[in-house]
Amino acid sequence: MAARNTAGKATVAPVKLRKPVFVKVDQLQPGTAGHTLTVKVVSSNTVVRRSPPLVGNNRSMRIAECVVGDETGTIIFTARNDQVDIMKPGVTVILRNAKIDMFKGCMRLAVDKWGRVEVTDSADFVVKEDNNLSTVEYELVSVAEE
Repeated sequence: MAARNTAGKATVAPVKLRKPVFVKVDQLQPGTAGHTLTVKVVSSNTVVRRSPPLVGNNRSMRIAECVVGDETGTIIFTARNDQVDIMKPGVTVILRNAKIDMFKGCMRLAVDKWGRVEVTDSADFVVKEDNNLSTVEYELVSVAEE
């Protein structure tokens, strides 16, 4: 319900912005979303490069698997289209509203259209490369109610 000003017109209350809560890579869990992280790109490997077809939609598609991490561990980040250009080895980025996707039972980090990938100043941490969360395989277990 909108408030009314003295002229009788509806006014909208200002939106109160929340400060982002930054998490570390080792805190990520399967099936979670809304993460904000500062990570360094360790490596980037383009896995799909599809040119637009002659007929139909005229979009090209690019997907790269990038190993990103911080001082607590690493995870594979799936970069799509314009994100591929940003994710170069050695670059520090802030991933906003990132989510965990599962691929063959393993966690992958992704940022969809509701999130953002931003280049930032170089971070002063050393990436802990011997703790890759994407190498841990999870199994979906259904729990029977009694």
